[in-house]
Amino acid sequence: MVARTTGQPGASTAGDPYVPSHGNGGYHVESYELDLDYRVNSNRLSGKATITAVANQALSRLTFDLSGLRVAKVSVNGRRAARYIHRAGKLHVTPQAAIMDGAEFVVDVQYAGNPKPEDSPWGELGWEELTEGVIVASQPSGAATWFPCNDHPGDKAHYRITVTTDSPYQVVANGRLVSRRVKASRTTWVFDQAAPMATYLATVQIGRYDVLDLAASPVPIRAVLPAAHLRQFRTDFGRQQEMMKLFCRQFGPYPFEGYTVVVTDDDLEIPLEAQGISVFGSNHVDGRRTSERLVAHELAHQWFGNSLTPSTWQHIWLNEGFACYAEWLWSEASGGLTADQQVSKAYTRMRGLSADLMLSDPGPEMMFDDRLYKRGAMTLHALRKHLGDDAFFNLLRTWTRTYRHGSVTTDDFISLAATFSPNEPALLELFAAWLDSYELPRRR
Repeated sequence: MVARTTGQPGASTAGDPYVPSHGNGGYHVESYELDLDYRVNSNRLSGKATITAVANQALSRLTFDLSGLRVAKVSVNGRRAARYIHRAGKLHVTPQAAIMDGAEFVVDVQYAGNPKPEDSPWGELGWEELTEGVIVASQPSGAATWFPCNDHPGDKAHYRITVTTDSPYQVVANGRLVSRRVKASRTTWVFDQAAPMATYLATVQIGRYDVLDLAASPVPIRAVLPAAHLRQFRTDFGRQQEMMKLFCRQFGPYPFEGYTVVVTDDDLEIPLEAQGISVFGSNHVDGRRTSERLVAHELAHQWFGNSLTPSTWQHIWLNEGFACYAEWLWSEASGGLTADQQVSKAYTRMRGLSADLMLSDPGPEMMFDDRLYKRGAMTLHALRKHLGDDAFFNLLRTWTRTYRHGSVTTDDFISLAATFSPNEPALLELFAAWLDSYELPRRR
């Protein structure tokens, strides 16, 4: 099998190989406290970020990712920074005194500007204006458009997000809504995300939305959407509670306090996942359940991608392959095509496509290629047939329990799968064929 890079929960490297311009070495972030003031009409954001981190080496200088906004003031451990330089999407901070290896430190950054999405090889990413409101879509490298951060998928932290904006607007951010205070024409919303979260999963959604409570069990599910879409939404998203129950049985307990679906009044090319939140465009609501597979896909990301986050982007099939397979599991459970029929359909299509994608290391150009999603799902189905249903779903539940709220690699999954296989050589052969080869393996 090919050699793979590995990561450890809480470890930070100086940039992910797939997104080398983002991420910074020398420390691990423990928490972000973001205090944001946003004016919708002028797209004006003023922010203060308090970043608590631990050094994993002696540091005479710190670096954070921040793009498109202007920095007004920086302090480290309550003392004004000796120097800071902000250019080319990096904020370099020199503290008054060097930080010792293993020491906890606190950095405060005050900043402001007109946030906008950042160009990337995968399109525009980050903070983006809607017709009325805001959408934040950061995967894989858009977080730096709205707060200074260590933008690396392996550096997960606690978040407290405070947003003050115009009172007619509803705000959604990650975690539990701790408080909501109205003062004159403005409202302050405070959210707390206790479970560790990667920067690319942090989000703020702002719009003229109604709130709809959908279910109380097995976890609270709610929707935030324009009133005009309520009737059709009830059809398109009406089976989410059934999906949640199915996935809790198959994948293990839902990993967060609740689940929120946001529907924007604008069209979106694809739905977006964030921790505890999925975001859909108005084009995904038509009253005919046309996008129901995507509803299942985004819900599954709460386990695969959000609770279990890839240590580096090389391992993205652990997000997308699993979420795609969840689509097929929902189809199978709800009276549609079985997973085996879905595999046959995908296999026939993929045989006519170029054989230039290796699942275990797709490269940044192909990390969001649809073939990665489908081949990842087919890999899981081959594993299911190898292990049998009881062992396969027991493996998935053990996977989500063992690495809950952590960072994962492909080798982590292979090692765990080996403990469920009666024939380890055959299992390793299966993974080598599906993960480490460009050629599409023969179906068995």
